[in-house]
Amino acid sequence: MRLPLLWIIVAAAVGLGLVLLGGNLLLHPDLPLVTAAGFDDELITPNADGVDDVTTFRYSLTRNADVSLVLIGADGQEYIFREPQPLFAQDYQVLFSGVVDGYVNAGEVTGGVVERRLIPNGDYTWRLVAEDAVTGELQTLSGPINIRDADTPLPDIETFTISPSVFTPNQDGRDDRVEINVYVSKPGASVRAFLVGENGQEIPISARKEGNINEDAQRIIFDYEGGVDLNADPPPDGTYRVVVLAQDEEGQRVRAESELTILQGGKPFAEIVPQAVGVDVVFVSRPYDERYYSGNGEVGALIAPPDDPDNFAFQAITMPVGDMLVFMLTVENYSDVPLRTTGPPPGTVYQQDQTPAAMNAMESSGAWRVGIQCETSETSFPYRWSLGNEDVLINETAADGEVFKYLPPNSRSVVWGAVRLTEINPLQNPQTCWAGLIHEDVAISERNSRVGPRDVQLVQP
Repeated sequence: MRLPLLWIIVAAAVGLGLVLLGGNLLLHPDLPLVTAAGFDDELITPNADGVDDVTTFRYSLTRNADVSLVLIGADGQEYIFREPQPLFAQDYQVLFSGVVDGYVNAGEVTGGVVERRLIPNGDYTWRLVAEDAVTGELQTLSGPINIRDADTPLPDIETFTISPSVFTPNQDGRDDRVEINVYVSKPGASVRAFLVGENGQEIPISARKEGNINEDAQRIIFDYEGGVDLNADPPPDGTYRVVVLAQDEEGQRVRAESELTILQGGKPFAEIVPQAVGVDVVFVSRPYDERYYSGNGEVGALIAPPDDPDNFAFQAITMPVGDMLVFMLTVENYSDVPLRTTGPPPGTVYQQDQTPAAMNAMESSGAWRVGIQCETSETSFPYRWSLGNEDVLINETAADGEVFKYLPPNSRSVVWGAVRLTEINPLQNPQTCWAGLIHEDVAISERNSRVGPRDVQLVQP
């Protein structure tokens, strides 16, 4: 009797499976979950002297498993070297320098969070635990490991301060920089600081080392300006975690964290823009009147801006000595941050030998002002004016009551003023006068350093 074809196929498949299973059992007998576990050396001296500082722990997995490794002291204290983690079936080796997951001794107080730490000198038993990822089978192996001459003092972060905790990296001279003060108890430790941005990315902060305070301590100052001084955009406004890590040569690591808030951050940009019709800078002469005189911190009457269309043409100026050289221009803040400015206001008239100090308007780091300079000027842009008047500027009052004035982002302002020219220099007559845009104690950009130059000749009245 002939067997059905289907039965023949099933019988052949079963037979083949039995043959393969038998062959696999012959070639791969039932192995334990973990084989050949142990340290290469049972004694290490983790003191960073280059001798016996490190040993290697090796083991083999025959099946996928969750594996953990701890060290147990003579007093029963457990120190975690590896938390349970899933691993594939293969050979493994890991370096061990006596450093385990962070711990704190009973009654011990630390300035930061201990992330990695040397275990104390002593004799230990290592214990490897593996759990089969499928069957749940457990296997435990153990053996000795001894620690001697360990350099155990922690690189503890004893001081960690941030000042100010809120800063505005926009080069306006107010809270543009943050100083992070770190004091580490162990000399020689490497210290780094960074912000934690969106998605956990690290934003590094550069350090300025001041040297050791004494033989067993280290102070490091981190100076942070958001990258603006390097022409980079600062991180977006918001509150960030500031992380400081101190790590010694043995691999011990301590972490400290705080918060830093960024507001009004950004790179400031401004320029003198051309008039709607005519020249970049309008220059004209006008007779002087004593009511325009400013001095002793008082600003005299303000001159009106030029409004005659004929003044918008480019032409050399001939004017009697003692008259006023009047200018007018337009400033554009084309950045996303406000520009801090300071007086005197547009329309102020300078005497040729006066400086802003005569109007109680000293130079202010980070402030923007329009300046006028001539070839006979003894200093750079000795005559300076605010970026606008009260109609266009916005005020911000500080905690101490001081009021600061700003040109808003993405806005324009008309600035004008005058200089009374009272001296003729026969070696430079005519002389050239021009305008500039000054970011005090920061920069005068090339394209704003000599705008609208005009020849001016003085004659006796």
